[in-house]
Amino acid sequence: MAIDDPVKGIEEAPAAPTAETPRSTWSALRPLLLRIHFYAGVLVAPVLLVAAVTGLLYSLSFQAEKYVYSHELTTEVGDRTLPLAAQVAAARTAHPEGTVTAVLPSAEAGATTRVLMSSPEVEEGTSLAVFVDPYTGRVRGELADSFGALPLRAWLSGLHSNLHLGEAGRIYSELAASWLWVVALGGVLLWIGRKRASKRALLVPARGAQGRRRTLSWHGSVGLWAVAGLVALSATGLTWSAYAGEHIGTVQDRLGGATPTVSAALRAGGGDGHEGDAHQGPDVGIDEAVEAAAARGVEGAVSVTLPSDGNGYVVKETDRQFPVHLDSVAIDPSDGTVVDELRFDDYPLLAKLTRIGIDAHMGTYLGLANQLALAALALALIMLIVWGYRMWWLRRPTKSRTFGVGRPMPRGAWRRVPLPVLLPLAAVTALVGWFVPLLGISLAAFLVLDVVLGLVARSRAGAGAGA
Repeated sequence: MAIDDPVKGIEEAPAAPTAETPRSTWSALRPLLLRIHFYAGVLVAPVLLVAAVTGLLYSLSFQAEKYVYSHELTTEVGDRTLPLAAQVAAARTAHPEGTVTAVLPSAEAGATTRVLMSSPEVEEGTSLAVFVDPYTGRVRGELADSFGALPLRAWLSGLHSNLHLGEAGRIYSELAASWLWVVALGGVLLWIGRKRASKRALLVPARGAQGRRRTLSWHGSVGLWAVAGLVALSATGLTWSAYAGEHIGTVQDRLGGATPTVSAALRAGGGDGHEGDAHQGPDVGIDEAVEAAAARGVEGAVSVTLPSDGNGYVVKETDRQFPVHLDSVAIDPSDGTVVDELRFDDYPLLAKLTRIGIDAHMGTYLGLANQLALAALALALIMLIVWGYRMWWLRRPTKSRTFGVGRPMPRGAWRRVPLPVLLPLAAVTALVGWFVPLLGISLAAFLVLDVVLGLVARSRAGAGAGA
């Protein structure tokens, strides 16, 4: 995250090593890391800035959603709640054209019940959420529901993930996630590797510093505090990306870390013909199904998927607060017996970490604390990018009459890296570039650009010498 201060002469081409001054591995690697960090910071930072700004807006959308849709989400507390069957019936009456697929019962006093329907009124891939007052059975309103997100949060989520450009837009977010960890870790190594009078200057911005040194101090210190969160965002963001996500999924499956699911398939001839609203066989009803799940410990904030296509009821816990409650059971609608159950404790460790990581990235793991942490990380990344560009501007040549900006570390830094270090480094880079394709492709593009710029500079220098 930090590019060293040329005022001290650190950015100048280092002198050739002598017998008296042997070159360490770090001193050989540092110029190469500086050059990569510079190009990544200048060329990739706009993509990271878009991701940070949209991520900041998304992190704030949870609380905004509660305010904007307070009429649909809340109601006055009554004396007693109606059976779920009656609440579902009220939603069906209000929207006879829809087919009920799932129900999220009111989980706390004053909260409405959310009845999800497949309906021609909403776009494909989303559900129509009908909000029912659990005390009176009155419908409070209806909104499009995208995997639990209402229109405001769903729109901001789409803006962050693909800029509302569909699959083509996913390239932007994957490119940002691919480079974020590289820029963050590389910057931290540069910042830690600087010489300083005290360790306090590593963590706290320097007092009294002016100009570029002051900017660098804030850039490095804040980057060090934020690096763990930024790397975590990068890693979790890649898990559901288009290209790197496929490789991650393959590795996860081979390591036995695939996320298990509860089996709702009914025994042959049992419960056939259940199609959500079009029940043709015996059905104990949603209230008894929820009671049967509660008897197995699946209770609190839950979602209930209605029977369909030879499957029974599926009751899942949805509480992602710590400790996580994500147990689920499948219920036979013909007699209310449990046909399968799945405990979060039984998830493979890798599946647990993936679930928690994704939920933390989406701001649902620890509720408000999670969302505030995301907002802080997004704001930190925005400031790191702004400080980086400011340093680039402050390094511009001031005596030249022509417009100029800061220059990167001189070319040829890789030649100074010892061969025993360079070869493994190149092999690891190639492997990472294959595993994270957009990182590899863009890095190759940077190298080609660098070579072209070098050839142009040599050509101009030769022409000037010839004149």
